[in-house]
Amino acid sequence: MNTTATPRLAFLDGLRVAAFALLIPYHVGMYYVTWDWHVKSPAASDALEPFMQLSSPWRLSLLFLIAGAACHGLFAKRGVLGTLKDRSSRLLLPLLFGMAVIVPPQAYFEVLTKAPVQLPGDGGYLDFWWAYLHGGKYCRGNDCLDVPTWNHLWFLPYLWLYAVVGAVLASLRLRPRALALPAWAWLLLPAVPLALLRVFVMPHWPSTHDLTNDLYNHLQYGLVFAVGWASRTPLAQGLWPAALRLRWWALSLALAGWAVMLAFNSRYAVDTPPDALLAAARALRASQAWWSIVAACGWAQRAFPRETPWLRQAGAAVFCLYILHQSVIVVLTQALKPLALPWGLEALLLIVLTLAVCAAAYAVLRRVPGLALLTGIQRRAASPAPRAATRLHSA
Repeated sequence: MNTTATPRLAFLDGLRVAAFALLIPYHVGMYYVTWDWHVKSPAASDALEPFMQLSSPWRLSLLFLIAGAACHGLFAKRGVLGTLKDRSSRLLLPLLFGMAVIVPPQAYFEVLTKAPVQLPGDGGYLDFWWAYLHGGKYCRGNDCLDVPTWNHLWFLPYLWLYAVVGAVLASLRLRPRALALPAWAWLLLPAVPLALLRVFVMPHWPSTHDLTNDLYNHLQYGLVFAVGWASRTPLAQGLWPAALRLRWWALSLALAGWAVMLAFNSRYAVDTPPDALLAAARALRASQAWWSIVAACGWAQRAFPRETPWLRQAGAAVFCLYILHQSVIVVLTQALKPLALPWGLEALLLIVLTLAVCAAAYAVLRRVPGLALLTGIQRRAASPAPRAATRLHSA
């Protein structure tokens, strides 16, 4: 076991809460855009898509970066076997429970709204759930849904895999030298391989989220997870002060990249771009994702300089809310549909109601030990008094 202590960076807790908090408005937005999703609003259009594209390139990579940093701390305390035990109970048990209980309403309403004639029995939820647990496939043309499915919970098996691989590699006790890089190099160092992956790998191995046939996602998410892990070691500890120092530059580059990508998508909404221009656009999108992550890491250090009671409470709840939120959104969309509300009002109502339902569910589930474990709630002893985060000075 690695017994070398690493100082706690409290802003990572705030960054994790903020990153997960994006999921509710983002997945509510997926109901209203033209992109494929489990259920779609009758008012779906491209109106929200530019704003969705502001976060879609980087929000999941940011979560893997944070997870990498957190898993290093776990490994430092508990070693390989401890990491395996902790990650299995924290990730795989909620995954199995989620696939059996939390996710089925998403699949049911997807089939109900896209291919209702394929529903088993009398078309009710219980008949579908029984069939879902026994496995099968529901198709509308070439668009097929295989069940059981993990839908939004795909993040859990990926994170489990990366945590285990990271712990095994770290147990080899390799001691790479610290990277003595100027701050600006952190705007380029991970951006270059991410851009190369999007140009040369993504077109041949597009995203699937099925774990075993998802080369591009494994390479990009594995890379940012590794960067997060390495950031808690001498190898890449310069990331955090560089992000703090370069937060304005990173934010400016990210917004500029977003604007260019919007212009590119508008110009080539119908026409096919030249190959060289398409490759440049893909490289820019990947770079924009990394610049957004650097900006988020830098600004989080300003926004969350120390642990606070509300941050600890939010941090304890956020994983449970992640597990529950998408099914809650899907069910609420169908409950609100008969009201025929203006889509903007309906979207705001969906966000508020989803947060309220998930928060209420957390308040109940946290008091039931078995269900708490199955829904990602970690029962902890009383926390010590708030302490200041490790301070990272900027020039």
